[in-house]
Amino acid sequence: MSKSTAPIGKIPAGVWVLGFVSLLMDISSEMIHSLLPLFMVGTLGATALMVGLIEGLAEATALIVKVFSGALSDYLGRRKGLALFGYALGALTKPLFAIAPVIGVVLTARLLDRVGKGIRGAPRDALVADIAPAELRGAAFGLRQSLDTVGAFLGPLLAVGLMLLWANDFRAVFWVAVIPGLLAVALLLFGVREPQRQVDEKRTNPIRRENLKRLSASYWWVVGLGAVFTLARFSEAFLVLRAQQGGIPVALVPLVMVAMNLVYAASAYPFGKLSDQMSHNKLLALGLAVLIAADLVLAMNDHWITVLAGVALWGVHMGMTQGLLATMVADTAPADLRGTAYGCFNLMSGLAMLVASVVAGLLWDRLGASFTFYAGAGFCVIALAGLAFKAHQSA
Repeated sequence: MSKSTAPIGKIPAGVWVLGFVSLLMDISSEMIHSLLPLFMVGTLGATALMVGLIEGLAEATALIVKVFSGALSDYLGRRKGLALFGYALGALTKPLFAIAPVIGVVLTARLLDRVGKGIRGAPRDALVADIAPAELRGAAFGLRQSLDTVGAFLGPLLAVGLMLLWANDFRAVFWVAVIPGLLAVALLLFGVREPQRQVDEKRTNPIRRENLKRLSASYWWVVGLGAVFTLARFSEAFLVLRAQQGGIPVALVPLVMVAMNLVYAASAYPFGKLSDQMSHNKLLALGLAVLIAADLVLAMNDHWITVLAGVALWGVHMGMTQGLLATMVADTAPADLRGTAYGCFNLMSGLAMLVASVVAGLLWDRLGASFTFYAGAGFCVIALAGLAFKAHQSA
């Protein structure tokens, strides 16, 4: 069957199960993360810079850990065990948020939670690439991302309902978030069978110099591009803070993340399928243009309609680019080094996320929210210039 007519039903069952594992864990995580900036600022007295630092460190930790878990999955020739350990660690850290008396405990919980995310991320992505046929790879990553993102809007939606029901009791909501996290671990344990891989030669350290030399210039171009994308798209915690500035009641602020992730979920699979049929660089450029529009809208003012429009555009950008970048890594890396390839990609993106979130927090505290989003648009322009330069060189 051709790429353009391949139905969603042709995607292997293992990809679907991995998608639902991501869905459950995202419900758990987003129930907490959609409220966490408000909890840190309103309950624990954190500044915007502190929020940016914590979020940047947390996300950077997740992405940096992926380089080691990905390489280890290549060395072992197995993916599922590492992914299972990462999901279990993420689930078991959720109670720390509920009992956190000071900001330091929140930082510890966020770091441990993101270590779990880092451990599972690269082996899971490599497992998707191992399971999916090459001609359906973009669609498979898009599907997994869509299911992941369904969880990312159901989580905040559930958080809103419980906040209204329990009179803004952050800690009670955080306790409920433990349940879907444990369900995700159980589904992965019993629902995914890892494909057998032939390993004839003696295994070597995937991050040795001679192995890294097998990663092509095209792969390293994708790595650099992903890092610049991350600089342009700082932590989503600042979307939550922007919504709060407009006077939206605390219990309803997570609806901003519901809106973003609803758009993200709806767009990830169609754009993933489209990436199997059109130029990846053109689709990335369109995604950057959408992010520029989102930043400019969010910089305009903090009225709830303006914020909602900017957040929706942000969701379209995520749907266009996140599965696509994962597909580009799979397409440019050797099959036996895919875990390492995802790890290196996420290492650079993690460092960029730390820089982006700290800079965003500094700009927010010193110059205001609008300047933060203008700076994000500026980084988008740099990334667009890089794409244009690459296209010119290839012409």
